[in-house]
Amino acid sequence: MTTNNVQLVGVCGSGIMGAGLAEVVARAGVDVIVRSRTIDGAKSMLSSIEKNLDKQVAKEKMTADQRNEVLSHIRITDSLNDLASCDLVIESIVEELAPKQALFKELDAIVKPDAILATNTSTLAVVKLAEATNRPDKVCGIHFFNPAVLMPLVEVIRPITASDETIARANAFVATCKKDPVQVLDRAGFIVNALLFPYLNNAVKMLEAGTANMEDIDTAMKGGCNFPMGPFALLDLVGLDTSVSILDALYAEFKDENFVPAKTLRTLLAEGKLGRKTKQGFFSY
Repeated sequence: MTTNNVQLVGVCGSGIMGAGLAEVVARAGVDVIVRSRTIDGAKSMLSSIEKNLDKQVAKEKMTADQRNEVLSHIRITDSLNDLASCDLVIESIVEELAPKQALFKELDAIVKPDAILATNTSTLAVVKLAEATNRPDKVCGIHFFNPAVLMPLVEVIRPITASDETIARANAFVATCKKDPVQVLDRAGFIVNALLFPYLNNAVKMLEAGTANMEDIDTAMKGGCNFPMGPFALLDLVGLDTSVSILDALYAEFKDENFVPAKTLRTLLAEGKLGRKTKQGFFSY
């Protein structure tokens, strides 16, 4: 397989990121098969993609034929065995190490030997996933941002085990998806989250200290730093469960107090208020 010859991509996970990844790949004209733990989950994911594409047609940003072309590249399954012939598999399941390691071990036994196994993790050590396989040289991170269809950046993470060929193939795939790859070593948080989450966490601590209210903090960061959204709106978009997981992973790696999740984050998480995905977080939706 040549560097840029990824003809079939597998996506493990049918949540928001899994759906986004599938749509990005399909829009690039590459076949993609999405595996969910249940066929109902897979059907729900496909329905969300169809609705998104229908909106694009309604806004005249694509034609009905283009919509149908994108959908023709997407298949769904509830069986990992259906990913056997993939050239690249991207994992996008729960942001916890043990389930990811178990999945990589399973994939390693199923997917053809020259295929790349990639993770969309935003924080966890990629090398720990590589070590769960018999192909550590063919494991890397390919971290898309949410919403994947709109966000132009992709972090290509290089664990110490990855070969030059694997990273070259990963970069070529990202370019095929019309995204902008940046190169980063396998360190917790990579580039974006290692810089972003201390800022988000400290915004919550500022709220707790009574310095200003949420709306004014968000307004200040948009108007004063030209950010597209404030920290509380962004936390709700990312998801408070994901945010706490990222902060915990960063603290475990660096032992920096800036990474200790603010009390309010843990309180909202315990109450099941996770942000936009549950219609309630710092704000109501």
